[in-house]
Amino acid sequence: MTNTKKVAIVTGASQGLGEGIVNGYRSRGYAVIASSRSIKPSSDPDLVTVAGDIGDPETGKKLVATALEKFGRIDTLVNNAGIFIGKAFTDYTEEDYRLKLRTNLDGFFFTTQQVIPVMLKQGSGHVVQITASTAEFASSRSPAFIAMLTKGGMNAATKSLAIEYAKSGIRVNAVAPGVIKTSMHSPANFDALAAFHPMNKLGEVEDIVRAVLYLEDAAFSTGEIVHVDGGLIAGR
Repeated sequence: MTNTKKVAIVTGASQGLGEGIVNGYRSRGYAVIASSRSIKPSSDPDLVTVAGDIGDPETGKKLVATALEKFGRIDTLVNNAGIFIGKAFTDYTEEDYRLKLRTNLDGFFFTTQQVIPVMLKQGSGHVVQITASTAEFASSRSPAFIAMLTKGGMNAATKSLAIEYAKSGIRVNAVAPGVIKTSMHSPANFDALAAFHPMNKLGEVEDIVRAVLYLEDAAFSTGEIVHVDGGLIAGR
């Protein structure tokens, strides 16, 4: 039994899934370093916020430095920051492409690369990506090439890192949501979006939080991609 306070870093943490994940870890007594471009200061001494563009390598460095300075360790990294731009392939602009890669892949790469050495030194750690079920199947109803490129890449990288660090005490997993009821979706579109799922409903933020915390407890699981998508993948 140890009284050491565990520490999680959560990116894209100012609203929606990220905010829910932060609250989930705080409810378990974790100290949390939370980041996004627009995140506000926190009055909770065990919740430290870091404002910054996750695609900038300096943000990842700052997150790690802040965690070590404030709490001395990093037990979990949740790579939640991400954006979705759904368009026909030939309608994507260079700006769309660069923005998605910067947020979805650069943020994942640079932050994780800063965190792994800390976990190696500790001999333990857990890295979780929030990807997307849409990264694993193509749909003419909802073309999303860049989501498949970036989130699909994160799924593959999750398995790669899981095997690379399996003997080092570091687990690497992912949660792949379907469409979740957040502020990024207009309530006017809820019924149409729900129809994408065999369960004919949208997911809730808490569904994703539970999945992340399940993986936190699943000490013998690494390289897993947990689908929380109302049967979307099962129905393909």
